[in-house]
Amino acid sequence: MTDRPILFSGPMVRALLDGKKTQTRRDLTKTFGKYPHLVGYETDGTLKHLDGKNVPHVEFVHSLLGLWHPQDNPRGRSGWYVPLKAAVGDRLWVRENAAVRHTSWHHEDGESHTVSYRADEDDSGVWLGLPAAGGGPRKGKAPSLFPSRSHNVDGSLRWQPSIHMPRWASRLTLTVSDVRVERLQDISEADALAEGVPTDEDYAGSFAKEYCHHCGGSGVHGAFGEGYGATEVDCAECETPQLRYRNLWNHINGDGAWESNPWIVAYTFTVQRGNIDQIARAA
Repeated sequence: MTDRPILFSGPMVRALLDGKKTQTRRDLTKTFGKYPHLVGYETDGTLKHLDGKNVPHVEFVHSLLGLWHPQDNPRGRSGWYVPLKAAVGDRLWVRENAAVRHTSWHHEDGESHTVSYRADEDDSGVWLGLPAAGGGPRKGKAPSLFPSRSHNVDGSLRWQPSIHMPRWASRLTLTVSDVRVERLQDISEADALAEGVPTDEDYAGSFAKEYCHHCGGSGVHGAFGEGYGATEVDCAECETPQLRYRNLWNHINGDGAWESNPWIVAYTFTVQRGNIDQIARAA
């Protein structure tokens, strides 16, 4: 079992806290691009567990010759194997936008500090009422202060990019239960919901723009009805969980990212609210 960090955006952190997200997909394009010798080889998503290796490897075989015995072709290679970053049983500690607050607070127990998480607040800094996880004062000085300046010139809190979140400040721990490699567009409706996109009931009127730029997340848009009268119709661009996930993927990765249909790794996991080291000590 290995511990690894993993980054999530604010909406996905909220889905984790709500218990609605149990899968994540990560684009493998850059991972495969690190291996120039893969030119002329292809994969069908087969995973191999190699002796002495902790993580599964994606198998690539020659596009024309497939797998062949090295004795028949001693100068060739039967296959290449590209390692993934996590295996079943590995724990992933979530990195998200956050900041240390109130480092000067003193209580009868001594000095304390509080970590604030960007996903818990809206754009105006109003708490969203999410389930508690990692909030409240913590005893003692913060192991580290981040970011180096706590506030912007206008007095608003300065948030630390998620990539720089230290392990001690993480509040969500994921344990991998399944790993598979597939094309992005192979995602099912059930998988899309497991990714944390809203159900039809939750989505209606949510105005979550990341799920549809066409209707702005309202689920409906204006149209001309019979006699050219104005009316509202269901938005065909986000009417299913899969379409909402498509739009979210393009929102995060850029226009055309979904249409390129890259190879991805899909991790399924269980979620624990709590710092990874605190969970380990309590076990």
